[in-house]
Amino acid sequence: MIQEAMVVTMIPRVGVICGVDEAGRGPLFGDVVAAAVILDPDNPIAGLGDSKKLSEKVRERLYEQIYKHAISVGVGRASVEEIDQLNILQASMLAMQRAVEGLSLVPDLALIDGNRCPTLICVSEAIIKGDAKEITIGAASIIAKVTRDREMLEWHKQYPCYGLDRHKGYPTQAHIKALEEYGVSPQHRRSFAPVRRLIGT
Repeated sequence: MIQEAMVVTMIPRVGVICGVDEAGRGPLFGDVVAAAVILDPDNPIAGLGDSKKLSEKVRERLYEQIYKHAISVGVGRASVEEIDQLNILQASMLAMQRAVEGLSLVPDLALIDGNRCPTLICVSEAIIKGDAKEITIGAASIIAKVTRDREMLEWHKQYPCYGLDRHKGYPTQAHIKALEEYGVSPQHRRSFAPVRRLIGT
């Protein structure tokens, strides 16, 4: 039996390219944050990569360099209410869409971390583990994560009982225990199972 050859069509990577990534799909608390970055080829930034594999100190340093040297940076988000209404996947897509729309110029191509693309104003290409393969996506992952982590530190000042400064809203044992002890805040995602169980819906 003769198998047909699989034809893979690659999008030519020419023109203005942005990388897009999000942070905060897994946490029980707070917005999901996305970033879109257009890097300047004349001002390369050493050390860009998957934000999860970088130390906090390195992420913070690269965050400042990206904002200093990139052609444009856009940040978008989807609120807790939108996450609960839409589901986290669709809310992440919405945050990415808003991040791209926040750029100062329209890119010709958006490289998206993951296996699907949001609806955008430009052509897009999904790349699995793209934050480790494409420096533009790596830059976006750093902006998204540092932005969200800083927001968690601010929320910690309002809700110190949950320990957001340590786990950044993720469902750690300490976070679950705090939820059981202190209840659910308005910034907790009620559609997520650990929170849903506590409020009995």
